[in-house]
Amino acid sequence: MNQRRTDLFPFMLILILSLFACMVFLSVIDMVLIGASVAVVLIPLHHRISRYMQPGVSAGVVTFGVFFAVSVVVLFSYLIFASNIQALLKMFDTIGTWLNNPATNPLDFGIPVTKTTLSALLDKGTALFVNYKKTLLDNLTLIAFKIFVLFFSLFSLLLWGEDLKLKLTRRVPKMFGEYVRKLSEVTADTLYAIYNVQIAIAILTFFIAIPVFYLLGYGNIIFFSFLAAFCELIPILGSSVAFLLIGTYALALGDTRGVFILFFLGYVVVSCLPEIYIRPVLVGRRVMIHPVIMFIGIISGLLTLGLAGFVLGPLIVVLLITSYRLYIQEKKDRSEPLSPS
Repeated sequence: MNQRRTDLFPFMLILILSLFACMVFLSVIDMVLIGASVAVVLIPLHHRISRYMQPGVSAGVVTFGVFFAVSVVVLFSYLIFASNIQALLKMFDTIGTWLNNPATNPLDFGIPVTKTTLSALLDKGTALFVNYKKTLLDNLTLIAFKIFVLFFSLFSLLLWGEDLKLKLTRRVPKMFGEYVRKLSEVTADTLYAIYNVQIAIAILTFFIAIPVFYLLGYGNIIFFSFLAAFCELIPILGSSVAFLLIGTYALALGDTRGVFILFFLGYVVVSCLPEIYIRPVLVGRRVMIHPVIMFIGIISGLLTLGLAGFVLGPLIVVLLITSYRLYIQEKKDRSEPLSPS
């Protein structure tokens, strides 16, 4: 009994210190968590590359590859937004004029929000999609630091993550060893599914949004479809932001037909259907968990933890259910009588 308590002490101490570190570094903990989750997904690739070079070089190559891929996406998005800045300015100016009109009352159109709320949302949208250069410059120090933390976490955990895992699990009592092994496997499967499904749904959003904007008839079909896919790629936004923005623009123009198209075909079909059905089904199928439970985990994580919750929400749900299944299976195995030899 005393030996078991001695074995648990280092593990409990590390757990307490980790929780304290999370509170101290709360402003960048989301980058650490995302870097760690990406590292878990890319460790098999790191193993393959490290067969031909030193582990440190391999970790650097994988980290640089991720940095390069992210940079390409950011640069491509910047060029798309810069080449369509006039369309964005026209949209935001039209919405602003509509909101500043004293005769305009959103409640008359069935929108359960006030002008003040819509104006605040418009300001945030302008800062994100129109004045993105100024927004980046104003927050350059914080953004640069978060990027550094993200890729440093990725590199460090690729290089030393498995050694750290071995040192930690070595202190775990033997009775928990099988739990740790199986939970590690399901963690990797869940993270792999989360990132792959996120990219797949963003690509799907682009293609299924094209017919919607074609029916809308405002032009800029490819750009509006890209805007929806771009918002979908960022978990804390989602493609619903793009459809709500363009829907408000249609409302400001007095285009009732456009509002119905954007709500029923855009918001409901293109935006909500993948979030409510496709994503939970694909992620849940990978880890054999019901889609409704996965949906609750995904949405709850985003609402409570923001960007980090996109990963932690479904992961916590999966780990809880898997732990329960392991406990039930172990209890069942113990209760079964031994067969005669």
